[in-house]
Amino acid sequence: MSDLVDLLREGLPEAAVVVDPDVTAAYRQDMAGFCESGAPAVLVFPDTVEQVRHVLRSATALRVPVVPQGARTGLSGGANAVDGCILLSLVRMNRILEIDPVNRIAVVEPGVVNAELSRAAGAHGLTYPPDPSSWESCTIGGNIGTASGGLCCVKYGTTSEYVLGLDVVLADGELLRTGRRTAKGVAGYDLTRLLVGSEGTLGVVVGATLALRPTPPPQLALAAEFPSTEAACAAVCAVMEAGYTPSLMELMDTVSVRAVNALAQMGLPDSTAALLLIAFDTLDPVADLAAAGEICTAHGATEVVPAADSAESELLLQARRLSLTAMDRLGTTMVDDVAVPRSALAAMISGVAEIAERFDLTIGVVAHAGDGNTHPVVVFDADDPDETARARESFDAIMALGLDLGGTITGEHGVGLLKRDWLARELGPVGLELQRRVKAAFDPLGLLNPGKVL
Repeated sequence: MSDLVDLLREGLPEAAVVVDPDVTAAYRQDMAGFCESGAPAVLVFPDTVEQVRHVLRSATALRVPVVPQGARTGLSGGANAVDGCILLSLVRMNRILEIDPVNRIAVVEPGVVNAELSRAAGAHGLTYPPDPSSWESCTIGGNIGTASGGLCCVKYGTTSEYVLGLDVVLADGELLRTGRRTAKGVAGYDLTRLLVGSEGTLGVVVGATLALRPTPPPQLALAAEFPSTEAACAAVCAVMEAGYTPSLMELMDTVSVRAVNALAQMGLPDSTAALLLIAFDTLDPVADLAAAGEICTAHGATEVVPAADSAESELLLQARRLSLTAMDRLGTTMVDDVAVPRSALAAMISGVAEIAERFDLTIGVVAHAGDGNTHPVVVFDADDPDETARARESFDAIMALGLDLGGTITGEHGVGLLKRDWLARELGPVGLELQRRVKAAFDPLGLLNPGKVL
């Protein structure tokens, strides 16, 4: 290891190269459960592109694996260390280099926190729409690595739709620039979209050119209580079929509703089997909310509560924002991420309830209902080996259910370690082999985030 550390220090400040095992151990993994992590050889904190290039050249010279990291808020094990690796933390590359209100773009380094970019863009009357629930702490580089989503995806889409170009350091230290600054561009293969969602297995993102949008009007929300998840899901489909485009459409099942009630005493009746939250940021959100409310009532909603202003909207949405915290109080949690066609949402949620009963577990579901992205949250006692095993089995059953319904094993959290074995089933042998060839073209020595995704 001394040769590696000496070589790294030739191109990095001494303080940026950390070998203290207590410190490196704190960076071994992200927030995913059921994912192993190895013992890193060294942790580095570069703050320039040239320093990142030096790290990759050093790794190639000594054949040492490299695991890129951001804020480590991921939920798939994609940032977990492997034995003997260089942990490459990019959190110090956190500068917003440019905001261009004419071309509506931002140029940023990977360590910029999502919320900080949103606030900076807001000063120019613009917004960066992707909003993962961890947006106050997660970084743009991590968002790009997993092609993350958020609450607004039903209207504004995911990270991949806002990345125009990337600066990427390849495994051998070469610097690749992809994409463009222009509104349109179709020259050559779209390497930018290939790199978005690649979880650090093809290259290390050191810069990004991102599309911005005009700041929308403040959104107004409603909350609709339903006696069954089937009725709530039918209302979701009816709102979308009627041609409306909400800025947010979130669903909570009875398990998550009761957990939030217990945490925050929000006064939701125990008879609420599903809570549907719908918001609009249109020019006339009051009219759109009224129409959506009528659709909810027609599909069996027992109560529909529209907000009068933005402050009331935030109060209504608080239930959704508290859902994971509330579920965490029930035990150790494993957050799943399965997306299905919107028309299959009811079957997905009812299927998860059957899985919970089969494995004798508590599993709550919150969903980005507008785009069919569900987050089943498995609750278990980590000190009980039998219950832990059942939790892992229930996870696999949920994966299988999602695929059987025509869905995908991950809508926004990524594959990482957690879902690597399931990716082969989703892609099929031809797709899997082709992806492995792509990996080999970018990283012939297999040094970049080995063991993740493929």
